Amino acid sequence: MNHRHTSKTFSQSDIAFQIEDLVDAVEHSEWPVQSVTDSGKTKRTKLARYFENLAQMLELVSRSDGYHYGPSLRLFQQACHDMGVEHSPLLAGITSFDEETSQYRDYSDTLNRLAERIRQLTLERGYRRRRGDSTYKWHQQSREVAEYLDQVLDRYATTLVIRIDLYYRAAAQARLRVEHVFADLQRLIRSRERNPIFEHETGYICRVEQGERRGYHIHTAFFFNGAMVRGDIYKAQQIGALWEQITRGKGSYHNCNQGKAQYGDKCGIGMIHRGDEEARDNAHHAMSYLIKRSQQLGLRPKGAKCLRKGQPVRR
Repeated sequence: MNHRHTSKTFSQSDIAFQIEDLVDAVEHSEWPVQSVTDSGKTKRTKLARYFENLAQMLELVSRSDGYHYGPSLRLFQQACHDMGVEHSPLLAGITSFDEETSQYRDYSDTLNRLAERIRQLTLERGYRRRRGDSTYKWHQQSREVAEYLDQVLDRYATTLVIRIDLYYRAAAQARLRVEHVFADLQRLIRSRERNPIFEHETGYICRVEQGERRGYHIHTAFFFNGAMVRGDIYKAQQIGALWEQITRGKGSYHNCNQGKAQYGDKCGIGMIHRGDEEARDNAHHAMSYLIKRSQQLGLRPKGAKCLRKGQPVRR
């Protein structure tokens, strides 16, 4: 066998990150993935480690009917298609078909040609435009969140701001797919219509993201009429417990309000008075964490919105 691979199965989120790292590494390199020494032996280069889970990467981008891919995953998908790369246990794993010779390429040639095609595609206008569109969308979402926050804070004399990060337990992450996260989020949003936990709620912001350590997760903020709801830590605990119930014990959460004392005068969660401009600025800073650029999704179900905002609800 002339190539390495890992038998470990990675989560969907992990594989998406690995594809993004692979594209970035290839884009900023000039060398092949494998080279042949003077003695005829195959030598791995610095790029080789990025290709070790190629079979799982191929499986992920093969589901194009149900997903919208980000710029890096879309480019990787196109490069694999262009080079005819496939995973075939009958053909000793990863290979590609050369239409000119009507023969299958060997493993080293397949990797080197795939890397070269990725490198070519990163130079094309379409890829750079998609990256620019992604940056523009992030800026647009930042403005939307800021405008929405001002609308909510202007409604009542005081607003109770709750911040909760919704996660999945490590055991659940291994099999977690992004469509499961959106389905759980939808159940949480719908529960606002009937669950007494959300009485006197005046708005919410939720954004689905992914991180290298936590995998798929959701940053959330919920707003309540400050004249009617005061226990922010307890309210956050209630919402967190509901999340655990919705995910059937697979979910976990971080109650940001429980540790708000550490922010001192810069605290932007808890009770915010409408006329307190400094507290409002701090709340804007706290909400900016909901849309971190570094944690944008690499893929999402087609038609799904990563950022969800509610309309102020009168109760």
